[in-house]
Amino acid sequence: MKHFSSRPNSRILAIILHDIFAAILAWLAAYWLRFNLSLPPQYADDAFAALIWVLPLQAAVFWRFNLYRGIWRFASLPDLQRIVLAVGLTALLVPVILVLFQVDALVPRSVLLLDPLLLILIMGGSRLTYRIWKEQRLAALLRPNSKPVLVAGSGETADSLLRELAHSSVTLHAVGLLDDSLDQRGRLVQGIPVLGRLDEVTVWAEKMGVENIVLALPSAAHGVRRRITQICSDAGLNVMTVPPFEDLVSGKLAVSSLRRIELDDLLGRDPVQLDNSGLHDLLTDQTVLITGAGGSIGSELCRQIARFKPSCLVLLDQSELAMYAMEQELSQRFPDLRIVLAVGDIINAARVRQVMAEHRPTVVFHAAAYKHVPLMENSNAWEAVRNNVLGTQTVAAAAQECGVGKFVMISTDKAVNPTNVMGATKRLAEMACQAMQQPEGTRFISVRFGNVLGSSGSVIPKFQKQIAAGGPVTVTHPEITRYFMSIPEAAQLVLQAGLMGKGGEIFVLDMGEPVKIAELAKLMIQLSGEDEDSILIEYSGLRPGEKLYEELLADDESTLPTSHPKLRVAKARSADVNWQTECLTWMAHPGIRDETAVKRQLKIWVPEYKPDLNSLK
Repeated sequence: MKHFSSRPNSRILAIILHDIFAAILAWLAAYWLRFNLSLPPQYADDAFAALIWVLPLQAAVFWRFNLYRGIWRFASLPDLQRIVLAVGLTALLVPVILVLFQVDALVPRSVLLLDPLLLILIMGGSRLTYRIWKEQRLAALLRPNSKPVLVAGSGETADSLLRELAHSSVTLHAVGLLDDSLDQRGRLVQGIPVLGRLDEVTVWAEKMGVENIVLALPSAAHGVRRRITQICSDAGLNVMTVPPFEDLVSGKLAVSSLRRIELDDLLGRDPVQLDNSGLHDLLTDQTVLITGAGGSIGSELCRQIARFKPSCLVLLDQSELAMYAMEQELSQRFPDLRIVLAVGDIINAARVRQVMAEHRPTVVFHAAAYKHVPLMENSNAWEAVRNNVLGTQTVAAAAQECGVGKFVMISTDKAVNPTNVMGATKRLAEMACQAMQQPEGTRFISVRFGNVLGSSGSVIPKFQKQIAAGGPVTVTHPEITRYFMSIPEAAQLVLQAGLMGKGGEIFVLDMGEPVKIAELAKLMIQLSGEDEDSILIEYSGLRPGEKLYEELLADDESTLPTSHPKLRVAKARSADVNWQTECLTWMAHPGIRDETAVKRQLKIWVPEYKPDLNSLK
């Protein structure tokens, strides 16, 4: 441990001299103010005569209170507290010293009150001024490559960001803050002024010569972020953001871990409120099985469920590469979690029953499916039926046979009034789960939602590759619209629906506002730093089975609210149990079915299915 040396170095000596000068200035200024800015000569003599006694006393007390151990550049509230205590003590001791030593000088009582106030103001103000000057005003000189930025926000996150920017190696320095609150206008945060509203970002960027904007709004609504980003993109400004609120709270990332704003920041939505207590009862110390565990939704379910510390997590997928990747990730992030990797196809009934019987899961999340619409539409329709319908039936039957408590099936908005094979097969999978529901035993629950950002079947990875290649970005139709949510949000709501489900329900997730794919493409081009002149958007026409607008409910359906604001229950057309035996017999046929025959049969079992009529001729 290093001890504070009694021998002052040059820096400490300079600070001591500063405080001595401050003490002299405060004492004389107190006299000056006492006599209305005109000090009579006789009182001037008294002031200097008393100062000879006061000054050594104050210097000794300041040294004793360790006022010279702090570094002015990091002056903070504790330093001010020490100054106040030290000056307060001298204010009590000065009259005692003057009386005790019978100092022959007239010291007005008002001087004894004004002196400590002035001294605190001078000593504290000089330290604060030095810190502001050192951290902010010299930022560009101390770091020649440092770039000026505007910070959107003026709350605690912005305050922390300014502190970290001043101390870190990030080559950025803030020159102004923006905030919609009128109360903040003109105020200083870490010496940086709040200039104006968020909507005025382009005006202030031009005035301050700024090309970079940092969003210090980790908990703000995504609509606010989207609005600011759109304004900045239109003005050719670069937009960065602080890490998400949950990463800041958990300590995973610091405020200064800036990154370019991404699509999730703009199209994502407010955090999902989970019933953590209920999910602990459902998942903690339980065996949980996830089919399609290597896919985008399945893998996120693995991550979310692992946080609740199940006794065993069973991963079932036919892709050995995806399984290996998940095993590596989960083993590193959750070293105490028992993981079972079961490679197999969900239509292989013997393999599925073996896995179920061996591990006896209490909850099954069925995410395995073929979900790429155009790919399943023409040459792979029969495989889509077998995988999505027969696979669901196989896993559900094995779960029922082994006494699984809850079976949660991942469905899709494309199951509503389907116009494609994928949607029709997922509607049949929902019907299979409904038909298997009994008063007792396994509770079957289906969950519908739209597109998720970054999933394997999403247009976003495709757009990213096209933008990286210099374009063009291909959109099927100018008016095509889809619902979007982030993968973590979708997985969290699936867990919540699984907890709330009593059996036989089809839960519908609140997908927010629909997004035009063309607008999405434009936004991604802007986020990449390009514009529509350099990367063109081309329209290729609707693909087989593709709808302009997705629906979350069929025409003859309605929904009922639940206790969770982002979940509703669909009152769907009840499944006719008579079709199930016929359907299973049809799907179990080992041969290859004609595409037209497959679609005709799907039309019989799913009357709302509206396939391309040309394909049925």
